[in-house]
Amino acid sequence: MTGSDLLTLLERCLNARQTLFDEKHEAALRLFNGFIEGEPRLVADLYGHTLVIHNYADPFPEGSALAEIANSFFRERLPWLETVILKTRCGTRQEDKRGNILYGGPPDLWVREYGVLYAINLLMNRDASLYLDTRHLRKWAGEQLQGKRVLNVFAYTGSLGVAARAGGARQVVHTDLNRKFLNVAKTSYTLNGFPIDKNDFRTGDFWPVVSRLKRSGAMFDCVFLDPPFFSATDKGSLDLARDSRRLINKVRPLIADGGVLAAINNAVFLSGQEYLQTLEALCADGYLEIETLVPVPDDFTGYPETRQGSYPVSPEPFNHPTKIALLRVRRKKEGSIDVNHHE
Repeated sequence: MTGSDLLTLLERCLNARQTLFDEKHEAALRLFNGFIEGEPRLVADLYGHTLVIHNYADPFPEGSALAEIANSFFRERLPWLETVILKTRCGTRQEDKRGNILYGGPPDLWVREYGVLYAINLLMNRDASLYLDTRHLRKWAGEQLQGKRVLNVFAYTGSLGVAARAGGARQVVHTDLNRKFLNVAKTSYTLNGFPIDKNDFRTGDFWPVVSRLKRSGAMFDCVFLDPPFFSATDKGSLDLARDSRRLINKVRPLIADGGVLAAINNAVFLSGQEYLQTLEALCADGYLEIETLVPVPDDFTGYPETRQGSYPVSPEPFNHPTKIALLRVRRKKEGSIDVNHHE
């Protein structure tokens, strides 16, 4: 791809997203999704006044020129940008994967979405500390979970739970293996004026943490299940391409009658039909029901005038490889065998 070709793509994609910019430049969005908008070696995200460029080229030097073109383009078109970060996904050094500042000073420390403030740490990890593809799920959480008890497993920086707390959830318990991620969630609480109960932020491996919650009789009205694509610890491993059923059955006993399981699978090579079949099989006993599929925002899927190419496998009936489903849970009444106690 020539530099001129890339500039044409970036211009078209930026024009398609004009309605997403806010006057104070506090929003977060994907400016260019090269995987589906014409240049899979390049992705560009906006976090407030900070541009994050992801170089996905392998070997990574191939994407350096493209990243520099994107850097120059967005700084010219968005003159209010204060910082530009480059994350090199296939870099040889961890600091390159976490990101280097190409332009400006320290990056933004928070963004605003639907009126809620989310703390971010754009240089902490290979990811940018706030998943933009689950924006609509956060909106749902803010609108539907008032007075509810919520469990956010694989919480990362806690954004789904923060949204629930902002929407008036009675209690939100966040769990993650990494304490520094949960500390970002605590900062989001502070930004929004929410009180912090350290018992609601639990560091530990998913498998024993969930087992302890079950033994304690804990019960929640909503569980967010957003695991990484692959992970392995001495307590257990998971691969989202094959383990969705096991993960869902692990948390089902923690969900109250009438509650909701928000199940997310971002395995790129798992088709939407395969994932849907897994969910339908889980629903066959009548104690789970697929209530709705939550779409990924347009800035992730591309727009009709910007979309090019296709995903490695079809995500349909979902609109993106990040496949989000809300499942309604029913439980047998007391005195009957509880079919939700699966492993």
